[in-house]
Amino acid sequence: MSQRCALGWGCVSVAALVLGACLTVRAEQQTPRAEAAKLKNPVASNAASLAAGQQLYQKYCRFCHGTTGHGDSPTAPKDIKPSNLTDEVWDRGSSDGEIFVVIQEGAGPDYRMKGLKGKITDQDTWNLVNYVRSLAAPAK
Repeated sequence: MSQRCALGWGCVSVAALVLGACLTVRAEQQTPRAEAAKLKNPVASNAASLAAGQQLYQKYCRFCHGTTGHGDSPTAPKDIKPSNLTDEVWDRGSSDGEIFVVIQEGAGPDYRMKGLKGKITDQDTWNLVNYVRSLAAPAK
């Protein structure tokens, strides 16, 4: 009887440790997003940056977000609704750092938008952030 009891508590302890480890890993995966708002864009939003960002957008983003950033591309996968990059609603954060992280890591939680980390440099990502910001309609 005592073996069953000891084994039972052992199983509960192991399960608790595994659950705790999973929650810790999940929290660590979310930390960069929480810290993203603190990232400062080191690239000035000038003509050269916007031109570079536009080229990157045309290569990587327009197929889903559309040529004007409205999320209305006819070539976007039918089962997703790409974000409108020109409106005031930014579900994943609207700071330069938050946009940078989404471009690099993708758009969670299901990551249908894959990140560009490893495909483009940090400099290119900041250029893309500057270009995406330029798509928004000017404030009235």
